[in-house]
Amino acid sequence: MKIRIKDNSVRFRLTRSEVAELGTSGILTQVTEFASNIFKYSVMVKDVEELLADFVENNIILYMPKSMVDALVNTGKVGFSGQAGAVKLLIEKDFVCIDNTDEDQSDQYPNPKMTC
Repeated sequence: MKIRIKDNSVRFRLTRSEVAELGTSGILTQVTEFASNIFKYSVMVKDVEELLADFVENNIILYMPKSMVDALVNTGKVGFSGQAGAVKLLIEKDFVCIDNTDEDQSDQYPNPKMTC
């Protein structure tokens, strides 16, 4: 799972296996270990009607309705957007990059803009 934060927007990008895990377990959490603290970012299924987010104990938590998770898992839906207070939220499937990269992209979704 990747996150991109800029000003009042947070974007989560999930690989194929992460989308499947979210559908099965209802939660994903990643950890970045700094020298003096740990930063977490999570996506969690919750009984809500729209995307919501919070920042609790060094953890950005994106809450998703089960219906949205089901759509990510079972359909071609690419992602969802929402807003929590001033923060714009986006969660989407992570596609293979079109440009050259050294990053392992074997678990990413095929990019619809690539021609074979």
